[in-house]
Amino acid sequence: MDLNHGFIIWTLIVTCEGVKTVHPECSIVLHLQKKEAECRLKIGLTQSLLNFNATDTGCLAEWDGVNCWPAVSVGERFSVSCPPPLMNSHELITRTCTTEGWSRLSVPYYSACFQDNSTEQEDTGHRREYFAMVKLIYTVGYGVSIGSLCIAVLIFCIFRKLLCTRTYIHLNLFSTFILRALAVFVKDAVLFADKTINHCTVSTVLCKAVVTFFQYCVLSNFYWLLIEGLYLQTLLVFTFAHRRTFFWWYTLIGWGTPSVAVTIWMFLKHKYDNHGCWDDLDSGYWWIIKIPILLSVFVNFLVFVNISRMIVVKTKTPVSNGGDRRLYRRLAKSTLLLIPLFGVHYIVFALFPEHVGLEARLFFELVLGSFQGFIVALLYCFLNSEVQNEIRKEIEKYKSRTDNNTFQMATQDFTA
Repeated sequence: MDLNHGFIIWTLIVTCEGVKTVHPECSIVLHLQKKEAECRLKIGLTQSLLNFNATDTGCLAEWDGVNCWPAVSVGERFSVSCPPPLMNSHELITRTCTTEGWSRLSVPYYSACFQDNSTEQEDTGHRREYFAMVKLIYTVGYGVSIGSLCIAVLIFCIFRKLLCTRTYIHLNLFSTFILRALAVFVKDAVLFADKTINHCTVSTVLCKAVVTFFQYCVLSNFYWLLIEGLYLQTLLVFTFAHRRTFFWWYTLIGWGTPSVAVTIWMFLKHKYDNHGCWDDLDSGYWWIIKIPILLSVFVNFLVFVNISRMIVVKTKTPVSNGGDRRLYRRLAKSTLLLIPLFGVHYIVFALFPEHVGLEARLFFELVLGSFQGFIVALLYCFLNSEVQNEIRKEIEKYKSRTDNNTFQMATQDFTA
């Protein structure tokens, strides 16, 4: 009987996969668990009544894995319908109470609840293939991003001349991208590596800590993207600004705001919604994380528009000299290249529900987002003219030292 129940639940899960954005099968599993708990309570009450009236004969209350069958007398028939998550058919499933117990189902669940699911199963297969491809691509993307960002951090640490307020902000941004990529790998390893674990009901301290860490990394990444935009605007507005003072304010915003938001979210989840691994996007507490993200995205978008306006004005100003115009043109190129880095593309899906445009959302947020760290390292480090000049100087010094050593060795040999 347990194998039959397992097959039924597995069929329900597979058929309805893809209904929701995160763990789509969890709605069915949780619904069945809720109904099972209610049924167990009824079974307990029925057994208590039977203890007082031992002369009653009939069928006891029973949970068959999908529906709850009440206690009835011999000869009575009882009908149930498909579970609400699978209300694809109005056909009733009937069982009769006999002297030997409950009879078999008049219609199997897979026949009554799924009239023609061949198209659904085909769509499910395509969607699984798509999700598998997305996971493969974003795994490669995050791996490339981590490698390139680590090299960029190493370059800035080796060439100390490059360190300034601007590069310190870059290093913080690099750190958030590295942390975000690591958080994705850790989350996948803890929540989804073991296929035998029911992630709909698992609720461990480890998985909650991993999800909390992931949310913090995502928030800090968005806010340091915002800091990059704010700093660029500061350079254009305040020519003689105290940049070190601004940097401490930026640090407070970049790391402090995510800390406050995640702490509030963690406290409320633990106190009022302590279910599962806290990765349910349908929960109302998700807005505690989503609102700061949306706020950073929209502010960054306004900053981007303002920066574009200021650059156009400054490049057209006749009083500016040639050096300033070259600087502003370079900033304009950087700004145009940094459109996806400022999170402007997230505006497309910002106000839509999580289930709308799921495949396109996954492509933007996972596939493109996974390579975002590599693009940041490319623009801010590898293609940076100052970095290239320092590397070129170091290579020339190394060549000159090598040539001198070769010449000295040759001279010593000649003298000998």
